[in-house]
Amino acid sequence: SHLELGWISKVHVNRPAVVRHAEQIKKWRTVKGNWQAAWLLKAVTCIDLTTLSGDDTPSNVHRLCFKAKHPIREDLLKALDMHDKGITVGAVCVYPARVPDAVNTLKAAGCNIPVASVAAGFPSGQTPLETKLAEIKLAVEYGAREIDIVISRSLVLTGQWKGLYEEIRQCREACGEAHMKTILATGELGSLANVYKASMIAMMAGSDFIKTSTGKEVENATFPVGVVMMRAIREFYWQTGNKVGFKPAGGIRTAKEAITWLMLVKEELGVQWLTPELFRLGASSLLEDIEKQIFYHVTGSYALQHDLAMA
Repeated sequence: SHLELGWISKVHVNRPAVVRHAEQIKKWRTVKGNWQAAWLLKAVTCIDLTTLSGDDTPSNVHRLCFKAKHPIREDLLKALDMHDKGITVGAVCVYPARVPDAVNTLKAAGCNIPVASVAAGFPSGQTPLETKLAEIKLAVEYGAREIDIVISRSLVLTGQWKGLYEEIRQCREACGEAHMKTILATGELGSLANVYKASMIAMMAGSDFIKTSTGKEVENATFPVGVVMMRAIREFYWQTGNKVGFKPAGGIRTAKEAITWLMLVKEELGVQWLTPELFRLGASSLLEDIEKQIFYHVTGSYALQHDLAMA
C-alpha cells in the first residue's frame, strides 16, 4: 500500500457519541449456557498468551507454552465434545530474549502455535529507529512468526504522519515473512481522532494487525478506542479490499469482557473477523477466568484453587 494523507486530513471523531455507544456495549446481555461455552472457546483460540516481565525465565516461559497448548483441562473439553478439535491459544507472546525458549519448547511439544515477540523499543518506543529494526530482525531470526511493534507516540502527537508511515513501513520490511502487529499505545495519543489517524497510517504502511496497547500504559484497551480502531479497519477494507486484524490488549481479565470484545468485533466488522487470523486478545490472566467459567458450565460448581493448573 502507499500513503494517502487525504484519508486522514479531515478526520473528526464525535467523542460523546463514541463514548455513549461504548457505555451501551457494557450493558449488553451476556450469552448463556452452551452458547456462552462456545463463545468462551472461540475467545481461547484468539488469545495471545503473554508474559512480558523483567523477571521472565526459561521455566515460566516453558509453563506458559504448556498452557498455550492445553489451555482448557482435557476432561472439560471432553464434556463439551471439543477434546479432538485441537483447541489451543492463538499465539505465545514474549520479549525478544525469550523467543528461543518459547520456540524450542513448542517445537519439542510438536506444536505449531506461533511465537509472537514484542519489538521496536517496547513499551516506550523511545529507541533509535536502527535499534528498533535490528531488534525486529533478531526476533525473526530467533523464530518469532509474529512481531508486535510499538510506534513512536511523539510522531502522532506532533502530527508527523509521513514520518510515522515511513517508520512503520521500515519495520514492516524488517519483519520479512513474519506478521506485524502495530501497537498504537492509544492511551498516549491524546485524542480519538489521533487514534483513527494512527490506525489508518499503520494499515497503509502494511500492518497485518493494529493493537490498542502495550499493557504498560496507564490506560489500556477501552471500548471507545476499540470502536474507533474498528471503524478505521472497516474504512480501510472498503477502500482497499484488505482485511487488517484487531487486537485489544492490556487489562482484559474476565471472561465477560472477552465475550464483549468478541461481540463488538462481530457488530463492527462482521463474523468473518472472528478468527485468530483477524482477531486476537492480548492477555496474561484472562485464560484463568475463562477456564473457571467453563469449569462452572460443565460441573455446576465453582473451581477451587487446586482444580485448575495455573499458566
